[in-house]
Amino acid sequence: MMRTFILLLSLPLLLLFSNPLTAQPSTPQSLDGFSQNRVTTQVELEQTLIQALKPEMYREHLYRLTREPNIAGTEENRRVIDYMTESMEEAGLRVDHYDYDVWLPEPGEVKVEIVRPKREPLNNKEYILEEDLYSADERLHHGWNAYSGSGDVTAEVVYANYGTKQDFERLDELGVSVEGKIVIARYGGNFRGYKAKYAEEYGAIGLIIYSDPANGGYVNGPAYPEDKFISESTIQRGSALTTDYYGDPLTPFEPAHPVDGDIDIDRLDPDEVDFHTIPIAPLPYASAQKILEQMDGDPVPDQNWQGGLPFTYRMNSNTPIKVNVKVDQPAELKPITNVIGVIEGSEYPDEWIILGSHFDAWGFGAIDPNSGTAMLLSVADVLGEMVQNGYQPKRSIMIAHWDAEEYLLIGSSEWVEHLTEELDANSILYLNADSAVTGPSFGASSSPSLKKPIIEASKMVQHPDTTLSLYETWAGESDSPSLGNLGGGSDHVGLYMHIGVPAAGISMSQWSPVYHSNYDTFEYYKSHLDGSFSYGPALGGVYGTVALRFAEADLLPYDFERYHEDLVSHLSDIQSKAESYELSIPAELMNEELSEMENLVTQLAENMKNLTASGYANVNRDEINRKLIQLERNFIVDEGMPYSAWLKSIYASPDPYSGYASWMLPAFQYAIEEGFDENEISKWVEIHAEAFKDLNSNISELVDLTSAK
Repeated sequence: MMRTFILLLSLPLLLLFSNPLTAQPSTPQSLDGFSQNRVTTQVELEQTLIQALKPEMYREHLYRLTREPNIAGTEENRRVIDYMTESMEEAGLRVDHYDYDVWLPEPGEVKVEIVRPKREPLNNKEYILEEDLYSADERLHHGWNAYSGSGDVTAEVVYANYGTKQDFERLDELGVSVEGKIVIARYGGNFRGYKAKYAEEYGAIGLIIYSDPANGGYVNGPAYPEDKFISESTIQRGSALTTDYYGDPLTPFEPAHPVDGDIDIDRLDPDEVDFHTIPIAPLPYASAQKILEQMDGDPVPDQNWQGGLPFTYRMNSNTPIKVNVKVDQPAELKPITNVIGVIEGSEYPDEWIILGSHFDAWGFGAIDPNSGTAMLLSVADVLGEMVQNGYQPKRSIMIAHWDAEEYLLIGSSEWVEHLTEELDANSILYLNADSAVTGPSFGASSSPSLKKPIIEASKMVQHPDTTLSLYETWAGESDSPSLGNLGGGSDHVGLYMHIGVPAAGISMSQWSPVYHSNYDTFEYYKSHLDGSFSYGPALGGVYGTVALRFAEADLLPYDFERYHEDLVSHLSDIQSKAESYELSIPAELMNEELSEMENLVTQLAENMKNLTASGYANVNRDEINRKLIQLERNFIVDEGMPYSAWLKSIYASPDPYSGYASWMLPAFQYAIEEGFDENEISKWVEIHAEAFKDLNSNISELVDLTSAK
């Protein structure tokens, strides 16, 4: 592994910017949470890290991580665990392993065949490419969807567009039944598991999911290897699990400790879990075309149902077309391991700043997840060198690598269930780097309290393609860049939505359509995403800067003013949506609390500004920080959401109908979608008003603690 010499922390900033081609970020006049006399030293510290992150370091980690396919539970994945452990130990970090035994399926057997009018087996594995010899690896699997039902079914076919809830409702309205049929749906629009869930609910006996050329194929550009888009043989793999809790399906709400360990765990029998019962098979579009082009029934209802293949899409067929889908998918308990590197804080070792990404993949996983994993290992390298040169953070920094994320966020969810009390008490933030480095476009989705810290950190890092900062390229002509809200689909869910740890996903990205395919390789990444390997170090600079600011701050620099701003916006959106459904959500109690919140956060911001100038000499910083850490926890309610007791945040949740989209004030979203009655809505109004009141109470305490004595 390549190592980069780190300049001693005492060297002046001038030496850190000796390269005339490197833009020099201006030293800010002040930093939130820092006394004025510490600003220059803090910026020096951050620039030490930023300048030490090098493309060759990132490239080496990405190459080493992607040398062989590494599906969770396999020997290949165990070798990735060994590599990450050795890498972080070599950098000087303490490395902790958290082991669990979880229920994981295997690829097994998947076959799809046209039976009528003429028998024709359909391809379900990517072609071998001479330009990318990774694609010839014999350990790569056919297309499969984890947690499919096993079965051997033959039936006529119904096309269901994206297989969303709305698509199945539309079929029903049009009188097109899927009862006893095999549904064929294209990827996109929702989480693949919900396509299976709705197909099964409407009576289908099997499901085919394919990648349509309108969604990342030749409609968008030339196929890989000529360009980055999917070819006629590209297949998206992935989990189809749709339990209403996350983590190991046999141990809901409890950590899945090893079977041979010291802790006894009651596990569900697999028959007690609401797994899909119908067989699910993913296909490339060349194989799907052989089915779809023969259908001669009712045309699709509108252009939103028309894909990119060169014929009119039809929902059914007048001429009998029968397809056989056969899936034999064994499953068993398998060991997984979360790998967590720790730099222990010198003053507050029990206050944790967590940066993380998963490392398991469906194949080589150069994009998903290992672009993010390689970036975090690079950050670990540099932080380790800084520690060896005399630096020690005040608070602990953790670099976390999660196992079995691809099966439904299993590793991170088990860790959250395992360490709930410690995480609740100690966790400052979580930054998620899953698939984080694919291109030049910087962006972020975040909980309210991390939005300003991310914006400020992006001002300190130069964009590798320009002389501008990441912030300047991100904001463009706008006064301030746009930040999204977190939804589902990655490892922030447990920390943010189960226990209330502020979280964000920060990325440098571009569209990379070979997601979850056998073409997600180092060669693809090098050829079509970032041949200079410069985006990883740039993004690492932002992750490192956020981590160092929270690690070193006198007072944790949360964006507490954003709570009021975002809550007002989300509640307004909820009321508008309710009106469109002819429902009423009485907001008086909540608005009263939000009005009070506006006054409180304004006063707290003023107090913080005054304290920055005075150096925090006359306040109890430890007590203030303990209360700041707990602010986000006010959004957690014990009973959870009406659709999932595991998802406990009233502030944010994955959309339970699609699995990915961000739902803000999700209990109200669900109440509107399901048509809750007045009493049910009133119950949730009271719960929200009480949570807002508790948040106000905590902010009020902070106002008192930060007031001039």
